[in-house]
Amino acid sequence: MKTAAQTTFAERLGRILGRAWRGCAHLDRRAQGWLRVRGWAPGAAKAMLLVVKLAALGVLVYIAFWLLALVIVGLVVAAWSARNADWDSDEATRTEWRYGPAGYGLYTYDGYRIDPHDPEDEQE
Repeated sequence: MKTAAQTTFAERLGRILGRAWRGCAHLDRRAQGWLRVRGWAPGAAKAMLLVVKLAALGVLVYIAFWLLALVIVGLVVAAWSARNADWDSDEATRTEWRYGPAGYGLYTYDGYRIDPHDPEDEQE
């Protein structure tokens, strides 16, 4: 019998995200304290840190926008190349087994028999 229950992935993820949030809040309080020691008013320190956070968020959104734009351009190029691809290019090299002018054999699309055969062996 187990003495301790196993933690699930969701619990571990929640704890990791909670620790990260607490760490960021701690760094924010330290930065506010550092600014206040340098002579900044508490409201000005909060405002300055808010501006820094918004600028960082803006940079992240800008980067995400361009990454998304690159993905969309890549998908458009892939779709365009797939649309313009010559899917029947093997038509010129397609061969098939059939009856032709030289009997049953492997013929190209334009009627030439390409399998090795001896016309003398054919029985008519």
